Amino acid sequence: MGLPTRASPDLPGKRGGNPVNPTAIVDALGYPAAGLGILIESAGIPFPGEALLLAAAAWAAARHHSIGLVILFGFLGATAGADIGYFLGFKGGRPFVERFGSIFHIRPEHIARSELFFARHGDRAVLASRFVLGLRTWGSMLAGMARMPFWRFQLFSAIGGLAWAAVIGAAGYLLGSNLALLQAIVRGIGLGGLIVLVAIGVILVVAGRRGGLPR
Repeated sequence: MGLPTRASPDLPGKRGGNPVNPTAIVDALGYPAAGLGILIESAGIPFPGEALLLAAAAWAAARHHSIGLVILFGFLGATAGADIGYFLGFKGGRPFVERFGSIFHIRPEHIARSELFFARHGDRAVLASRFVLGLRTWGSMLAGMARMPFWRFQLFSAIGGLAWAAVIGAAGYLLGSNLALLQAIVRGIGLGGLIVLVAIGVILVVAGRRGGLPR
């Protein structure tokens, strides 16, 4: 039985492109779908990686599958995609990044503002970019373009990717019975509010299990 799709509308994969149905991809691919979207997005192609991980986590909850494997695939996809983006930015430099961005209607001034953010915040920018729409797509390329040492980039990219996969995966697993509502909540309250909701959900689950234990 597939994941219910009534509450999971198609999402745009990129501006002007064909719609992407996260639940259909998850039903077809299973666990690897959790990492596919963020791999594409982290490599520099606008794609709903967050929505795909949420759908994969909700799929795992509905079928009583492992949320640990969903988070693992999300982490691996995030890290691999970021490495691809880093090397594209490192090898191609600003001319390549601007030409590549123009394909997706990203203006040079947008890239310049993101580059300034990286210049000001350094390592923290690599961590933060996982949770910021737009920076999640371009952050790795910008780090490569800025010639950030690869192993330093890899460390902070992996930490950020694991944190992102854990937060988004847990949210989808605990609250994913209505993906459309959950996606709206993520867009509306941001990462901080989502972490609070996930923490409340974990507390309620743990409290419910403890309350059901024999005394």
